[in-house]
Amino acid sequence: MEEKRLPRKEREFLRHRQEILETALELFSEKGFHNVSMQEIAQKAEFAVGTMYKFFENKEDLYKALVMEQSDKFHSALTESIEASDDEIEKLQNYVRAKGEVFAANVQMIRLYFAETRGASFNVRAGLDPEIRKRYGRFLETLAAVFANGMKKKRFKKIADPYHLAVALDSLCNAFLFLWLETPDQHPYPEDPDVILNILFKGLVDP
Repeated sequence: MEEKRLPRKEREFLRHRQEILETALELFSEKGFHNVSMQEIAQKAEFAVGTMYKFFENKEDLYKALVMEQSDKFHSALTESIEASDDEIEKLQNYVRAKGEVFAANVQMIRLYFAETRGASFNVRAGLDPEIRKRYGRFLETLAAVFANGMKKKRFKKIADPYHLAVALDSLCNAFLFLWLETPDQHPYPEDPDVILNILFKGLVDP
C-alpha cells in the first residue's frame, strides 16, 4: 500500500528546515560553531531571521538538530548493514565496510562534531551527549547480539562477553577512521574489512 503523501505545507516546512540545516553545516564547518550567528545562517539560506526561529529556538537547538539528524543516518546505515546478511561473519564484514563508507560520506559533519563538542557551551553538551550516548549504546547492543548469536552457533569462541567484543570492534574501527581522518594518504581506511576483523579473529599469538 502506498504511503500517504504529506500535505504541501508540511512538505514545504521539512524542505525549508533541511535547507537551513545544510546551510548551517556549511557555515559551522567553515567558521566554527561560535563564529556563526543565526543572522548569518538566515542570510546565506535566504530566509528572514524571524523565520529561522519558527524552526529552531536558537543556534544551540539548530546544532543539536543537525547532530541528531546525522546520528540517525549513521545508526540506520550501520544497522541496515548488519541486517543485510544472516551469516554472523558477513554481518561483521558488512558493518566494518559500512562504517568506513558512512564516515567518508560525512567527513564535514564528523570534523565539525569533534572540533566543536569540547568547545561548545555547556547547554549544548548537556542536551546532546545523553541522547548520543543512548543511541550509541543501543547500537552496541545490536552489534553485541551478532557476537552472541555467533557463539550460540559455535561460529565464534566464547573468549569474552559479546558486549565487550562489540566495544572492541567498534573501537578498532574508530581508531582506523581517526588515523585516516588525520593522514588519509598515509593511513587509508582498509578496503578489506578482514584487515580489521582479523585483529580479533586471529590475534597476535601463534598457537
